[in-house]
Amino acid sequence: MGDSWATFGRDLHLDLSGPGGLRAALLRALREAVRSGRLAPGTRLPSSRSLAADLGIARNTVADAYAELVAEGWLSARQGSGTRVAERVLPRTAPAARRTSGSPHRAGRPRFDLTAGTPDVSAFPRAAWLAAARRALTAAPSEAFGYGTPAGRPELRTVLADYLARARGVRTDPDRIVLCTGFMQGLALLSRTLGAGRLATESYGLGFHRDVIERAGLRTVPLGVDEHGARTEELSALDDLRAALLTPAHQFPTGVPLHPDRRAAAVNWARATGGYVLEDDYDGEFRYDRQPVGALQGLDPDHVVYLGTASKSLAPALRLAWMVLPDRLVDPLLAVKGTGEWQSGQLEQLTLAEFISSGAYDRHLRGMRLRYRRRRDQLVAALADRAPHVHVSGIAAGLHAVLELPPGTEQSIVQAARWQGLALEGLSNFHDPAAPTPPRDALVVAYGTPPDHSFAGVMDALIRALPPGE
Repeated sequence: MGDSWATFGRDLHLDLSGPGGLRAALLRALREAVRSGRLAPGTRLPSSRSLAADLGIARNTVADAYAELVAEGWLSARQGSGTRVAERVLPRTAPAARRTSGSPHRAGRPRFDLTAGTPDVSAFPRAAWLAAARRALTAAPSEAFGYGTPAGRPELRTVLADYLARARGVRTDPDRIVLCTGFMQGLALLSRTLGAGRLATESYGLGFHRDVIERAGLRTVPLGVDEHGARTEELSALDDLRAALLTPAHQFPTGVPLHPDRRAAAVNWARATGGYVLEDDYDGEFRYDRQPVGALQGLDPDHVVYLGTASKSLAPALRLAWMVLPDRLVDPLLAVKGTGEWQSGQLEQLTLAEFISSGAYDRHLRGMRLRYRRRRDQLVAALADRAPHVHVSGIAAGLHAVLELPPGTEQSIVQAARWQGLALEGLSNFHDPAAPTPPRDALVVAYGTPPDHSFAGVMDALIRALPPGE
């Protein structure tokens, strides 16, 4: 933690695959990001030091690439202003000018809650948020204090289009973004918009997501999950399927990413049938072992609906989430949302827009990534030292880890943890009862919520609840 906040740069998603060395791949990726409009004119790029650290390459490689792109006219560099996208490059495609309207609480919890789904709310950046709110209120037009439109504030939709493009590889314009009060509202609106038929959900997931879908009139069908994520190759065999709800970056809760072949299979199914993939990117910004994988939506914006939220990155209390929609879904969904659905507060929307555009959001995410990675590393180290027979599965990402258990032991260990003052859930709690295969025994342990001063004690209690090694 020797670096100060001032050294943290902005997130920038770049794909360095393809022929040639790292320098050639970096040049190609940056040119494409500028050419496509994903990096707009005037966008400030991360420092060469910051980008090199993010990509895991030499700083000189980044500095040389920046210098060449400045010489070619793609970028500009001035003393004290950093490196930016040159103003003379082609702008993004203009959006169509056609729209003007825009786990249940438990009583009597144990002392420490390790159930998944909640970030470290004690780390909410109160001072930075308050400063952003002051600036947003000062600049807010008078009409921002009215009732608003179903799509949400244009300021936030514009900022999100730029942020999601550079950080998550999402391809969109502000006119295709709709703001909502949370992922649940977004899923309900989409389900009502899609109408009758079936919607595939991963066999491991949240039961209340299936409930929301079914209350909207759709029927759910489980899609198997294994060590490569959802078995999307099975989608083509399902009849009357309108959409598939997936967690590609980090399957919830098993913790595995969707294999590239299965990403392609999901998109190919949607293209062939006219269906949709609903991409739940609930923690896509929190990857610790490498740069995050880009959003699935970038492969096909016409068939993938991207859903993101501030609930994990900032706090659930903000009630702010967003949908990036294929163009043909925008008007039908806005018609549904305009029939009396709750809207997110416009002042909170303006504050988040200012928080992102000022760079405070990037700085906060970088700080939280360090915090959560440290917590996960502590958990893995404690298990390796004192319970080496318990395997941690899944990738190093997100706010929870999955601990594999001997068959038939899950429920007794969950109860033992309660005796130790810990609330946590077994993997079977997230298994769809309609799935043909039985759940495996494991624990889903959220490591982000216990306070720093008590984390070591929480780890002691967790290890005491685990079964002894042979």
